[in-house]
Amino acid sequence: MTDIIGSLLVLAGAIFLFSAGLGLIRMPDAYTRIQAGTKASTLGNLLVLAGLAVYHPGWTFKLLLIGYFVLLSNPISSHALSRAAHALRTPFVTSTTVDALAEEEEKHGKRIPS
Repeated sequence: MTDIIGSLLVLAGAIFLFSAGLGLIRMPDAYTRIQAGTKASTLGNLLVLAGLAVYHPGWTFKLLLIGYFVLLSNPISSHALSRAAHALRTPFVTSTTVDALAEEEEKHGKRIPS
């Protein structure tokens, strides 16, 4: 029974990781690609790690540490990439109507630190 649960978790993680890759190809601009890749890959990685923990209970502590690192590093790195893209004036898709960061920079007359 644990083999089936572990396999289903790994399969679900693989589906989310596939959707992250698909999002990187299909999304129209850099900002939405970053968002799609980060959210789906974070969940996909955690599901794969959970599946591995079911398969190998002795690895659970190490897998929890890896999961913690994934939860910590993925959002921070995507935020840094998005801020760098914005600072380089990477264009938005034409349907984007609001640039809240640019509005705040104009309001304060300076660049807002990350």
